[in-house]
Amino acid sequence: MKRRHALGAAALGITTSVLTSCAGGQRSRPAVESDSDLPQIRWRMATSWPVSLDTIFGGAAMVCERVRLLSGGRFDIRPYAAGELVPGLEVLDAVQSGSVQCGHTAAYYYVGKNPAFAFATSVPFGLDAQQQNAWLYEGGGNAAVDRLFADFGARAFPAGNTGTQMGGWFKRQIDSPADLQGLKMRIPGLGGKVMAALGVNVQVLPGGEIFLALERGAIDAAEWTGPYDDEKLGLNRAADFYYHPGWWEPGPTVHALVNEEQWAALPKIYQDMFSSACHQANLRMLCRYEALNGTTLTRLLAGGTQLMTYSDEILQAARDASFQLYADSARGDADFRRLFEQWRGFRAELMAWNRTVYPLTRFLHQSEVS
Repeated sequence: MKRRHALGAAALGITTSVLTSCAGGQRSRPAVESDSDLPQIRWRMATSWPVSLDTIFGGAAMVCERVRLLSGGRFDIRPYAAGELVPGLEVLDAVQSGSVQCGHTAAYYYVGKNPAFAFATSVPFGLDAQQQNAWLYEGGGNAAVDRLFADFGARAFPAGNTGTQMGGWFKRQIDSPADLQGLKMRIPGLGGKVMAALGVNVQVLPGGEIFLALERGAIDAAEWTGPYDDEKLGLNRAADFYYHPGWWEPGPTVHALVNEEQWAALPKIYQDMFSSACHQANLRMLCRYEALNGTTLTRLLAGGTQLMTYSDEILQAARDASFQLYADSARGDADFRRLFEQWRGFRAELMAWNRTVYPLTRFLHQSEVS
């Protein structure tokens, strides 16, 4: 066997095994016999992230690198930082128009186009990262999300998760819902709608613009992801009070979006490679954030950051506003209602199981390991 043929077979084996483990045992079959039959394809991937955020931009880069490796360099995708090709909040528009073949972004940036997009990323008091993956991969979530993106000529692949986020940086303390009145805060998605219902003046800014807005007082507060990325953006230099928990994003997924026509034109084996690469990026990004955030938080606290907990009064007000928003949105939007009912049914069963095993989790967290 020639070396190139061996590499192609090995790559196909990797792709097939990963897809089998992540897609309920459905095994993909090779569309070609040899990588010499594969076409040379060059794609561009627009992203919503600055390169400085190496973990979340790294998720996009990983998808591209894995596809390049699995294809022996014949399917080459280049990732671009926010603003290089299109603004960070216009990735879906670029993919839909076909000006880029694919993108890496957060679906909840586009709730103005369809409010149900929020479920693809994360919703207030929703699912943590493990639960979100269970819903997407095994609970019908991927299919439900793809039906939404089909209206925009795209399909979506989970390609990263930041894990449970922090509750944002504030220039002053907030102790009650009254303290939120008139506050200018950067927060997207349904979390932003809930904050708006609590009196916040909500702003939606891409990551690269948050620091200057916060430092210069254009906004009073901002949330991004967690300690590692927040420190990268310098948010600890613009505000002193770091709140938790991030009740609006307990397990946010980021997605790779692909133009539907471009996807249909790919050889089946390239489709399998892309899907496999997204699975790997989804797992790797979460693991990396979990490993980095604890160390970074320790450093931030040593540097003077004040760690604050949202009061029970604020959390209760936010929870009440969240579920009122779900009810109102379900009444007014058929897409939202269908997805919300499917998600809510899965969530109810999942939470019943989690309540069974969480006591052990709490015990483990409280125990010392010698």
